[in-house]
Amino acid sequence: MRSDVQDKIFDIIAREALRDPAELTTETTLDELGLDSLGLVEVIFAIEESFGVTVPFNANEPGKAEFDISSIGAITRAVEHLLAGTRPAQAVA
Repeated sequence: MRSDVQDKIFDIIAREALRDPAELTTETTLDELGLDSLGLVEVIFAIEESFGVTVPFNANEPGKAEFDISSIGAITRAVEHLLAGTRPAQAVA
């Protein structure tokens, strides 16, 4: 069963990737969905707007970000940490 946070993230990513949310899993990567850097930025903006958070992500250096974008599950965990007031990098540990 998915949490409300996960449902919203699935909806955001599915909308940007022009997919049905039912096609997505927590292991799905943005690369698998064909999202390019502009799509990623749109996903980040939508997450920030939907959850009222600031995502610590630099599109110019995505590998150095504290926000794990390796999969939909990783994105969900990072957002949950932001909402809880902890650093997203702790979600990766």
